[in-house]
Amino acid sequence: MKNDAIPTRVGLEALLTPDNCALILIDHQPFQFAGMKSHDPQTIINNVVALAKTAKLYKVPTLLTTVTEERGGTILKQLQDVFPDQKPINRTFINSWEDKRVADWAKKTGRKKIIMAALWTEICLAFPVIHALGEGYDVYFVTDASGGISLEAHEMAVRRMIQAGAVPLTYGVLSAEWQRDWAREATVPGLAQIIVDHHGSTGTSFLWEQELLGHAKGV
Repeated sequence: MKNDAIPTRVGLEALLTPDNCALILIDHQPFQFAGMKSHDPQTIINNVVALAKTAKLYKVPTLLTTVTEERGGTILKQLQDVFPDQKPINRTFINSWEDKRVADWAKKTGRKKIIMAALWTEICLAFPVIHALGEGYDVYFVTDASGGISLEAHEMAVRRMIQAGAVPLTYGVLSAEWQRDWAREATVPGLAQIIVDHHGSTGTSFLWEQELLGHAKGV
């Protein structure tokens, strides 16, 4: 007998769609970047901005939040620019899920699959991930749009969250899960532009392919 309280880990229901999940981006601020040593900062900037753009393209509800921004700095400008009309929730709680505004936002989406990315992985990501799991959410976290104060801190946090029941992802896989079928042509141009802008060699290969097709057609 299926226990509805246990998150689905296999089968089609385990995959993310634009209609069954919501995204929370936590503390991508100057102070957090200054202390992050697990990844190159430019990599995380690229990845989290691509993640935000992809969520916007597929109309996935997205929340921005900061911690004590009056001391740690406002959210990354490139990220704010993706959602220019959204004022990030600025909190004092280290664990964002303890801020009622964050938990209430997730509840109001009506979605039980929550995706998170944060700086730092071992604190500002792990704490709300574990907390939300305890409240019955099926939680996913984006490892390459998050970073810790050391590689060990990041990796131990990833292990801790997996042991608690959360699912690790990378930012690129989300676009594939949300797109799912290339026959859904409405989002293909937007996704193609994100690939060109943020996916490195995949983007340059795509442009090369388009150029070759253009030559073949005599364009």
